[in-house]
Amino acid sequence: MKKFMTKKSGLSLAAMLLLLLPGIASAQELDTGDTAWMITATVLVLLMTIPGLSLFYAGMVRSKNVLSVLMQCFAITAVMTVVWMLWGYSMAFDTAGMEAGVLNLSSIVGGLGNAFMSGITVDSMSGTIPESVFATFQMTFAIITPALIVGAFAERMKFSTMLVFMVAWVTICYVPMVHMVWAGDGGLMWDWGVIDFAGGTVVHINAGIAGLVAAVMLGKRKGYPTTAMPPHNLTYTIIGAALLWVGWFGFNAGSAVSAGGSAGMAMLVTQIATATAAVAWMCVEWIKHGKPSVLGIASGAVAGLVAITPASGSVGPEGALYIGLAAGVGCFFAATTLKRAIGYDDSLDVFGVHAVGGIIGAVLTGVFTAEVFGGTGLDAGIPAQLWIQIKGVIFTIVYTGVLSAIILKILDVTMGLRVSEEEEQQGRGSLAEESNLYVKAPEPEEGDHGGVEGEV
Repeated sequence: MKKFMTKKSGLSLAAMLLLLLPGIASAQELDTGDTAWMITATVLVLLMTIPGLSLFYAGMVRSKNVLSVLMQCFAITAVMTVVWMLWGYSMAFDTAGMEAGVLNLSSIVGGLGNAFMSGITVDSMSGTIPESVFATFQMTFAIITPALIVGAFAERMKFSTMLVFMVAWVTICYVPMVHMVWAGDGGLMWDWGVIDFAGGTVVHINAGIAGLVAAVMLGKRKGYPTTAMPPHNLTYTIIGAALLWVGWFGFNAGSAVSAGGSAGMAMLVTQIATATAAVAWMCVEWIKHGKPSVLGIASGAVAGLVAITPASGSVGPEGALYIGLAAGVGCFFAATTLKRAIGYDDSLDVFGVHAVGGIIGAVLTGVFTAEVFGGTGLDAGIPAQLWIQIKGVIFTIVYTGVLSAIILKILDVTMGLRVSEEEEQQGRGSLAEESNLYVKAPEPEEGDHGGVEGEV
């Protein structure tokens, strides 16, 4: 995440790696300012999932599926914490066997040298912050990424299957992407020179493509697209979007892993891109449909947050403005025109906002990082870096698309993916029969005629 701070910002590559890699003991002493900021950023990113994303999604589904979506996001938060502790952190950041320019298995995924978070003590450091803080910060990324996918298949996947899918997907798709992009010299996309400061490929394209694959393989919701399925409570959605906006400062500025100039610029460009995308989506919708909407401006803001994520450590205010504009317009048409043309049922537009927004941001990072636009500068030049970014996008799409389909196919054969028609009609969504949330009223005792006192 510190990869793209160049010597212009006063850090050598060796210093960047010390700030990034938890397995390397740092000669630097603990910096209380950096530590305080990273603890704050970690809390902000967790806030993005619970309650931010949870409310954002809950407001957009039909009322009968609100608890289903909230349950999924809450359960993912708990399960991914355990997965990250047991093997995810180690497989993401174990650098054993990695060597710059050498392609091997260690270029794709790390080993289990830090499984169960072995080696993390009160005194272990990652750059100028405790390794425990770095590991928890990265844990919050591993929580929100699979939670994003939930919106694509909302209302129709079995809860038990969803949990198994998320564990397998994080292990096979998410963790290797983290390793390839952020683990340092020897990582596949690191060696390519892909610029992804806070997760354009790792988080958003990764989750968006998996969501599209899941939506297609599950099939359309019962009644879609002929039956109207409007959001049931846009108050929840706008509150969730606001929490995402605030939390994203931890997501992007926190990826600087320090409380310095890079974090400050990441905060500024995040605000600019988000606001610009929200305005752009609102204006396009206003022109096309004659009026703006609450859902539109909230979706536009999220699109801007997504698109600036890979660029937040390397572009300046001017670049952020252009990226936000492109994201607002591009994601609007992806979530409306493109979605209708292709006919897939991505319930809450995970592909249209996160995959498309991530692609726009990742590609444009290769342009607006250039000094002429106020960025930190490109050693390779715009054409060369643009190709590197496109190559990274294509690889991410193919990698996660194919593996997500394989995981889902295996689960379809062994567990079944979709709830029954009756459960879908009743609105029990993915919780299905394995949930105990639906409690029946107790049987009335003798002499009890079922008054209010006997109801649950």
